[in-house]
Amino acid sequence: METPLRTVRTNIVQSIRAFRVQDLQEAAQALGHHFLYANLANAQSKQDVLDLIAQQFMLAVNVGKNFDALYDCMTDPLHKSGPQPGFIAVLEHIPANAKFDKEAREQLLDIFRDAADYWSDRKIPFRCFYSFL
Repeated sequence: METPLRTVRTNIVQSIRAFRVQDLQEAAQALGHHFLYANLANAQSKQDVLDLIAQQFMLAVNVGKNFDALYDCMTDPLHKSGPQPGFIAVLEHIPANAKFDKEAREQLLDIFRDAADYWSDRKIPFRCFYSFL
């Protein structure tokens, strides 16, 4: 049942490209992985992006402070809470505007790349798919 992800490395951050969110959600369910989804279409600033991710991923409130807090919430506390089956995260419609410029987008994606590396070190799949608005 892993068909949509058969050619996707287990720990990666990549453009959503040909994947549909529904297919990724179904793949996560079939694999028994956590499915994390954030629609960022209404975000204008870094703070908006952090707030929406925290809210839609159902993470701790302190995520809204900065990118480091987001990374912290996506790694160590989850690892310490017990065995994790794996993760498929989707960041849909990451804003591309003056308040959330290319540098901010790259910093956000770097957080997810670092999280993928963190989980890879622990042999836990972590795939993140994203699209820009």
